[in-house]
Amino acid sequence: MFDALRPRISSIIESNNDPKTIMQKICDLLKSEVPHYDWVGFYFKNGDKRELNLGPYAGEPTDHTTIPFGKGICGQVAESNQNFVVPDVKAQDNYIACSITVKAEIVVPLFVNGENIGQIDIDSNTPNPFTEEDESFLEFVNEEVAKIL
Repeated sequence: MFDALRPRISSIIESNNDPKTIMQKICDLLKSEVPHYDWVGFYFKNGDKRELNLGPYAGEPTDHTTIPFGKGICGQVAESNQNFVVPDVKAQDNYIACSITVKAEIVVPLFVNGENIGQIDIDSNTPNPFTEEDESFLEFVNEEVAKIL
């Protein structure tokens, strides 16, 4: 599945020069094509503030449009610069619930010129669905997105 999506991601990147449009198309594609991706979105560092702001996303609307560094999975990734895979969100103390249906989450930082400027965040209503393949694929997505930021 991910091998088939890689050229489609690259095609979206090359098809447009508006970063927001590109990221929205990527969110829509991932949500529609990956069965265990129930919410897909990008968060970005808000200038010099220690907070993230919600960017393009696909899925149910969220109240979490601003997330302080260190808070929740996204806020922790903003500080650690590391991928964070959560097989069971109920087992996480520092978790911000977006929906009662979410069972698992994966967040992968997005780097531009070595700086963590944001992240892709995936929520899943399936328990423990994420593998190393998901991580590798989402790292690829972020490398592609970084080219247009």
